[in-house]
Amino acid sequence: MNTSLLCLALVAVVAADKIPDFVVPGKCPSVDERSLFEQQKPNHQKYAGTWYEVALTNNPYQLIKQCVRNEYTFDGTRFTAKSTGVDAKGSAITRNGQILPNPFGEPHLSVDYEASFIAPYVILDTDYENFACIYSCTGNNFGYYSDFAFIFSRSPSLSDRYYRRCESAFMNIGVDPSRFTKTTQGSSCPYNSYRSW
Repeated sequence: MNTSLLCLALVAVVAADKIPDFVVPGKCPSVDERSLFEQQKPNHQKYAGTWYEVALTNNPYQLIKQCVRNEYTFDGTRFTAKSTGVDAKGSAITRNGQILPNPFGEPHLSVDYEASFIAPYVILDTDYENFACIYSCTGNNFGYYSDFAFIFSRSPSLSDRYYRRCESAFMNIGVDPSRFTKTTQGSSCPYNSYRSW
């Protein structure tokens, strides 16, 4: 996976004499991205629509803390992404971005949101109708990597069998499911009101 952006980030934090806790020694796990991408590419239109975040690993770049709702519109090449929810202060927030083929030709999608850096977007598993397990890992030549993982659902809740399927997909590449925390969803979320975002 492309490493130049993470390298720049690491240089900055090392210069500040502190490595953030999400940057750890080691390397990204082995994932058969090419096989996954070839299987999924013809189905990208099916991946479009609404996805609710039901769980994620520690991610300082996720500014939406609760009620995360992602709207993906596919134009045949890339997804336009609009994410809404509630920030750490309890205020409604919207973030816009895109999910597109990796610009360096690597066999996976990349996610590019405003006020963030472009990152890998690997769909480890999905049935397109109920759940999606998303993984992003960036390594560098200094022997460190950072990774982020998400579990998405087509509704604000996800049945245990689909949640376990994502846990299994993550365990298969060495990601400990205990790293996940549940994302607050439900009746108190703004998407349940008639107020537009």
